[in-house]
Order: sequence, then structure tokens, then C-alpha cells
Amino acid sequence: MLLLRLVAVIAVIAIGVNLVLFLSQRDPRHLQRAWRIAQFAVLFALIMAALFFFERALLPIAG
Repeated sequence: MLLLRLVAVIAVIAIGVNLVLFLSQRDPRHLQRAWRIAQFAVLFALIMAALFFFERALLPIAG
């Protein structure tokens, strides 16, 4: 859970920095980078949620 929070905080900071850079420089690469960071953060969150789900679902079977 701590890892998920850490990744979320880092992703929000990185997206914010890229948006500020886009607003100051008007370079579309910064928007693309912010979008890519958001995609990876959501993907990471979904993978973590799936792992938590399978842990809960398989724990009664193994235990």
C-alpha cells in the first residue's frame, strides 16, 4: 500500500511539472509525457489492485 501511495505522489508531481512546463513553453512533448505518466500510473494501480484482489481471493484456499 505504501508503494502505491509513493507512486501516486510521484506521478502527480511529475504530471504537475510537465503541465507547468507546457504552459510556460507551449511544447506539446510535455503534454504527451504527462499523459504517458498518467497512463502508467493508472496501469500500475490496476496491477496492484489485481494483486490485492488475488491475495484476498486465494488466501482462504491456501490457508
